[in-house]
Amino acid sequence: QVQLVESGGGLVKAGGSLRLSCAASGIAFSINDMGWYRQPPGEQRELVAIITSVGSTNYSDSVKGRFTIVRDNAKGTLYLQMNSLKPEDTAVYYCKAVVTLLSRVTTDYWGRGTQVTVSS
Repeated sequence: QVQLVESGGGLVKAGGSLRLSCAASGIAFSINDMGWYRQPPGEQRELVAIITSVGSTNYSDSVKGRFTIVRDNAKGTLYLQMNSLKPEDTAVYYCKAVVTLLSRVTTDYWGRGTQVTVSS
């Protein structure tokens, strides 16, 4: 019922910037919290940043001060501005949305991910 599509990943040198986008489409009663997660090579998926429907944010310590999460509810789009990138930021980045469907069932949706590679 809801699809999430990430874009904006790529290869960048250390110290550079990228902006990721996550476009939500489909029919739902509401989209609640949204977030970015990442999975470095050979590691488990981890939280990067989350944002509530009213704009409250929370960041992992490893990205605090460098990354900014923003959502445009009118466009149904989530963004992640990533500055001062480091090689350890290399990962597949996933978008997640907590969605309440028309049936009032609440469930999580994930995008397929976008690769971010930071070279030293």
